[in-house]
Amino acid sequence: MPRAGSVTRLPAGFAGVDPPSVWAPTRTTPRPEALRASVETLSGVGPAVRAKLAGLGLATVGDVLAHRPRRYEAPAPRRTISELFGEDEAVIEVRVTRASGRRRGRLHVLTATVRDDTGEIRATWFNQPWLEPKLVPGARLRLRGRQNRYGFAVDSYDVDPAGDGDTSDYAPVYPATEELAQKQLRSVASAALAYAGAGGDPLPATVRAREGLPLRGDALVAVHRPRTPTEAEAARRRLALDELLVLQLALRRRSSERESLVAAALPPPGPLVARYRAVLPFSLTNAQERAIAEIDGDLVRTSPMQRLLQGDVGAGKTAVALYALLRAVEAGRQGALMAPTETLAEQHFLTIEGVCATLGVGVALLTSSLPAREHERARQLIASGDVDIALGTHALIQRDVAFADLAVAVVDEQHRFGVEQRSALAGGTSPHVLHMTATPIPRTLALTVYGGLDVSEISAPPAGRRPVITAWVTDDRSSEAYQRLRRHLDEGRQAYVVCPLIEESETTVARAAEAEAERLRAAELDGYRVGCLHGRLKPADRREIMARFNEREIDVLVATTVIEVGVDVPNATIMIVQEADRFGLAQLHQLRGRVGRGADQSYCLLVSRPREQLTESAVERLEAMVETADGFELAERDLEIRGEGQLLGARQAGLSDLRFTRLRTDRDLLERAQGIAQGLGDEGLLDVLVDRVLGDSAHVGES
Repeated sequence: MPRAGSVTRLPAGFAGVDPPSVWAPTRTTPRPEALRASVETLSGVGPAVRAKLAGLGLATVGDVLAHRPRRYEAPAPRRTISELFGEDEAVIEVRVTRASGRRRGRLHVLTATVRDDTGEIRATWFNQPWLEPKLVPGARLRLRGRQNRYGFAVDSYDVDPAGDGDTSDYAPVYPATEELAQKQLRSVASAALAYAGAGGDPLPATVRAREGLPLRGDALVAVHRPRTPTEAEAARRRLALDELLVLQLALRRRSSERESLVAAALPPPGPLVARYRAVLPFSLTNAQERAIAEIDGDLVRTSPMQRLLQGDVGAGKTAVALYALLRAVEAGRQGALMAPTETLAEQHFLTIEGVCATLGVGVALLTSSLPAREHERARQLIASGDVDIALGTHALIQRDVAFADLAVAVVDEQHRFGVEQRSALAGGTSPHVLHMTATPIPRTLALTVYGGLDVSEISAPPAGRRPVITAWVTDDRSSEAYQRLRRHLDEGRQAYVVCPLIEESETTVARAAEAEAERLRAAELDGYRVGCLHGRLKPADRREIMARFNEREIDVLVATTVIEVGVDVPNATIMIVQEADRFGLAQLHQLRGRVGRGADQSYCLLVSRPREQLTESAVERLEAMVETADGFELAERDLEIRGEGQLLGARQAGLSDLRFTRLRTDRDLLERAQGIAQGLGDEGLLDVLVDRVLGDSAHVGES
């Protein structure tokens, strides 16, 4: 009992008199910092697995949660060994009798004789040597796969199976790499699901209730571990709606910022661009003329042009870009072209320097690797206005580079630059900007992601060009590919051989350009002139090699993807891509675009390991390359294989990658996202949500 006259003090905290200085977090309190944690915080992820995950762009726990399954395993019937029929997919439960692994060249083959009560069969795994210690006699396995002439080809497996696992119906199938098997990815994703709710939910409860949406954390669990296809799709759509809403918020913010910008209107086209048209060795196509008309319409306005010029490989975008730059020069002002690599910037310089010299237009090249004296001279010429058009790389946007009067800027391969880099070229002057890409982006995606950008397309190549014929051969038939290449050389043509690496590495078996060039000089291409080009060469050496190839002093150019864009040698009519399964689909299409630039029929030969050793997505990429040469169709296929967000190359500042969105089928979600954004604006909640979502990307799939 308290003494008379005393005051009873209740404890601080809930229902108390004095609130605590810091409230203890509850179980459901958002912990976005958990999503920013390294993948090494997850069970089973050490330095080796972390490095493999980095190859998929997965560095944090949030990245893993945002790694959407590309599909789910369809229900497969349970069979006994005696019931296996043809190549139908099936699940068998067996015990190991014996097992052994062996090396076959660069391939590790693991075979196990397994049996059940009805019979015995030999099961095979490729490149999974870590499994061998588990395949002891008597070990219980559940295997999912298909019978073939060698036995049973295993797609997935569970050791000592109990309940759901990798062989279960609707098990997720993730975008993977050769070094990272599905089983490892599923294990990492399962560990990450413990943090599915850590990011909280960016949407107000009123919006979730009105739209009938599940919690974001519940949707993340369902998309990785669905019980039915319907549940997986509902979860994906909730997460896709988040992404599209973030896009709408970011585009609204960007649009409001752009409204305050003003650019000087340029006068109508005059005699300089007329002379440019006259000196071109070809007539512009209808698609090029249409793009030029759209650019002319932009340049007469006082609001800065923001146009995306996209087209297939070899469609003639550079001719249109140079037209836009000459419009600035004709008005007594400057133009700039920024490329993502020094090789591409140098190639542009070599391409347009001759035309500009004929027109009396001064051109300068500025890259970070120029000698100090040349770099300083180029910088001074740009600042004084003595150069009409400047070409370069990121060096053009360094602080010590200032344009005297920049009116038109062209950003080539613009999807490789972040938003800030593209804006930095403009500085504070608000020039007209033409964004140019040779990696076609489906129009729906371009309009959605680039928002305020107008889109021009050049879909048809110049007249007289034939589609490149593409074939896929396995490396045991590569000698046939070189026989065909030698026939082209003997007819006076030139060729490319593309390799995935520059030099031999102890950590990979990928073919290296330098070693391959040496090998070819002594073997298949003995007697021919073989050059080697890669990104580590000094700029002067790169320019010399390209000049020699242009002058036909080199027969075969062995190169890395440094030739992916910007290289234009019409006499090169055949390309061999070694280990083609290691390249992305857009990259393969860009490489193929280096041939077929003249009137002669050209060929692209894709060489890979045997089909059964490739990942599912690698097979799909190679098949797509053989089936079509249309860049826009391949872009759609790339969407299906890789997902929308990765097509953009560089991540957009303030925008989440599109990991869960399927823009070709999610138009209704896009409209819902636009409606939600509009409603939040009407309710005065838009700025709050913008700050919450764009200020903390943990809510929208950590990137």
